[in-house]
Amino acid sequence: MKRRKFLKKIPLAAGLPFAISGVPINLIAKNSYYQQMAASSTNDRVIVILQLSGGNDGVNTVIPVDQYDQYYNRRANIAIPAKSGARRYIPLDSTLALEDQIGLHPDMQGVKDLYDRGRMAIVQGVSYKNNNGSHFRGRDIWNMGGGVDDFYSSGWVGRYLQSQYAPQVYPDDFPNENMPDPLAIELGSDVSLVFHQQGNIPSSISLGGNPQGFADLIENLDGFVDQGTDPRGRPPEYLLDSPYWKEMNWILGLEDKSEDYAARLLEIYNNASATSVTYPEVYPYNAPDGAKNNRLTPQLQLVARLLDGGGPGLGAKTKVFLVKVGGFDTHADQVESYDPTMGNHASLLYHISSAMKAFQDDLKARGIEDRVLTVTMSEFGRRIGSNGSYGTDHGTGGPMFIFGKGANAGVYGTNPDMTANNVGMQYDYRQIYASILEDWMQVDKSVITNDIFFNNYIDGTNDDGQAVEKVEVSKSVIDGVEDFITHRFHLKECYPNPAQGETKIGFYLNSPAQVSLRLYDQKGKLVKQIMQEQKTIGEHEVTLDVSQLKPGTYIYRIDAGLLKDSKKLIVKN
Repeated sequence: MKRRKFLKKIPLAAGLPFAISGVPINLIAKNSYYQQMAASSTNDRVIVILQLSGGNDGVNTVIPVDQYDQYYNRRANIAIPAKSGARRYIPLDSTLALEDQIGLHPDMQGVKDLYDRGRMAIVQGVSYKNNNGSHFRGRDIWNMGGGVDDFYSSGWVGRYLQSQYAPQVYPDDFPNENMPDPLAIELGSDVSLVFHQQGNIPSSISLGGNPQGFADLIENLDGFVDQGTDPRGRPPEYLLDSPYWKEMNWILGLEDKSEDYAARLLEIYNNASATSVTYPEVYPYNAPDGAKNNRLTPQLQLVARLLDGGGPGLGAKTKVFLVKVGGFDTHADQVESYDPTMGNHASLLYHISSAMKAFQDDLKARGIEDRVLTVTMSEFGRRIGSNGSYGTDHGTGGPMFIFGKGANAGVYGTNPDMTANNVGMQYDYRQIYASILEDWMQVDKSVITNDIFFNNYIDGTNDDGQAVEKVEVSKSVIDGVEDFITHRFHLKECYPNPAQGETKIGFYLNSPAQVSLRLYDQKGKLVKQIMQEQKTIGEHEVTLDVSQLKPGTYIYRIDAGLLKDSKKLIVKN
C-alpha cells in the first residue's frame, strides 16, 4: 500500500477503531499511558480493564445484609428482595463478620461462583476525594491517576513506564522483534479519552467485519493525488518539531503500523481456535430490547483468542486491554416497575457476571488463566436513595471488582452507611491501582510512590496526611486457593470417633447445594446413603446410626457442589 493511498483515507481512519470478528479495536495513541507497557514488561502478565460506563449503582449490585431494612426504606421502589423465592439477593459469604456481609443481585450467579472458587475480590467504597459526579471528569481522573484538582497530561501507567524503561519512539520503533503487537488495545465503538493526549491525535482505525476484512481494507485503499505541497510524503523541514510536524508524522506512521498490525493480528486470530466455552448471548428475562444482547461477550471472546494465538508463546503480547459496557447511567427505569429484580440494570449485571465467568473458563481451557487479571472501573456510584422514576442519580463511591486467578479473593472494606446520601469513600482508587502495580505488575514500591502517584498510596500517608494501608487485592505469586475454599466449604470430623451406637457428621456450605453423603467400607463398597437432599448455606449436622455395622474402618464422603471430601470413621464393638 502506498503512502498517498493511505493519506486519502485519513479522514475515515484517524481517530476511529478497526475491528476483528466484528469487534471494534483501538490501538494506543502516541504518548498515551499504555504506549510502552508491552515492549517494556519483564513478565507476560496482562491487565484487562472493564469499564462500566455511566456510573454503576453499587448499592443494588452489592447489597448490605446487616442494614437491609434501611436499604429497603431508602429505595423501596427498586430494592432487591431479601426472602422472596429465587429472585432474592444472593448471600455472598456467610463467614464474614455480620457488618461486612453482602448480598449480590440475583443475576450475578456467575460472580458468586467465581468468588466461591477464589477467583474474585470486591473492594467497597472506592472513589476519590470531592467526587463531583461528573461523567467525563470522573473518567479523566480515574485514567490519569490524580485527584479532583489535578489535570495531568499523562496517565498513571504512562508515568510508570517513563520511570522504569528507556524511552522508545513510537511509531518509529514499533512493531519490533520483541513487541510485534499493538501495545494496548481498546475494544468498543468509541475512541476512549484514555487514548487522547494534548497535541496528538488517536492512532485508531475503524472497520466493521473480520480480520481478513481489515487486512483487505488496508491493502486496497484508493489513490491520492499530491498537489505538490508535500512531495516526499513528509512535512516540510521548517516545521520540524512543531505540533503540525508531530501530528503529521503520527498520521503518516499509521500506514506502516496498520499494515503490520493487520497482518499480525489476522495471523494470531486465525491460528487460535474458537472457544470451547459457551458464552452468554442474551439476557434470559425481561429487559428493554437494547439491553437483551450481551455486548461484553464478543469483546472477551476476542481478548481470549488473541492472547491464545494457538499455543504457548504464540498469542498477542499486548499488555493492556480495555473493554467497555455502557448503559449504567440509570436515572430512570433502572428496574421494571412490576419487579425490581428485572430491567435494564439487572440485564447489565447479568451480562457482566455471566460473561466474566465464561471468560475465566475460556482462559483456563486455553491454559492462560495465570496471565490475566481483570479490574472494573466506573466513574462514580449512585446515591443511596432512589428517585421517583425507578432509578438512581449520580453519587460518589461504589464497589470495584477484581477477577482472575491473580485476584486475592475476599471482600475489602465494609458496607456503606445506608442513612447517608452517598456511599462514603473507604479507599482511594489509587490505592487499588497501586496495589495492582506492586503485586501483579511487580513494580518497585518507591517508583509507585515517587513517580506514579506522587505520594504513598500503598502504605503510609496520602496528600492530606491521613494513614493509608495497602489493599492487597492481587497476588505477586500465583498460588492455590484451597484455604480460601475450605474455609467456606468443609466436611468436619465426625464425633465421637471411634463410634459405638451413633456418630454425628457435620459440614459447612457457603452456597446452597444438593448434598450427597455416603458411607463406604475399606474396599470402596457403598454401605449406606446417609443423605441425599438440597441444603442451604450454613452449618449442617446429621446423626449416623452405626449400631448395625461391623466393627472396622469406614469412609464417609460428601459431594456438594464445590465441597468434595472424604474422612475416616472407626466403628468399635
